[in-house]
Amino acid sequence: MSKEFTDLVPAHHASRVTDHGFFMSRAYELAQQAQAAGEVPVGAVVVKDGRIIAEGFNRPIGGNDPTAHAEIVAMRAAAQVVGSYRLLNTTLYVTLEPCAMCAGAMVHARIQNLVFGAADPRAGAAGSVFNIVQSAALNHRVQIEGGVLATECGALLREFFLARR
Repeated sequence: MSKEFTDLVPAHHASRVTDHGFFMSRAYELAQQAQAAGEVPVGAVVVKDGRIIAEGFNRPIGGNDPTAHAEIVAMRAAAQVVGSYRLLNTTLYVTLEPCAMCAGAMVHARIQNLVFGAADPRAGAAGSVFNIVQSAALNHRVQIEGGVLATECGALLREFFLARR
């Protein structure tokens, strides 16, 4: 993406933002965009040096692409920004615990930290069902922090699926 995301950082923050709530709030806004587009409401941002460098939201339905999860969309955009498929020293914020595909991609990209909102007890691969991002069998481990804005993120998903039934 050619757009600069540093404009998302409010003026009262110094050059580096370290507040998980700030970044998760942006991911939540992106999840709302996904919902408005008829997608499962999941949003993600990639942060490097305290700034959002890329973002994404779920697009598999609209894009006819089973890999277009919010995390993958955001990591693809971040790779373009940094000019490498290695996303060293980055943090990925996502509103829902990643699935196995996204967790595997994070390991391959060398994401340093994962911060997620709601846990996914059915398909979560960062501790709920699997823990791919910290598997000793793999050559990289991602640090995890879950539960950031979990109530809000979980409510958005529950409301979405209730409306679909």
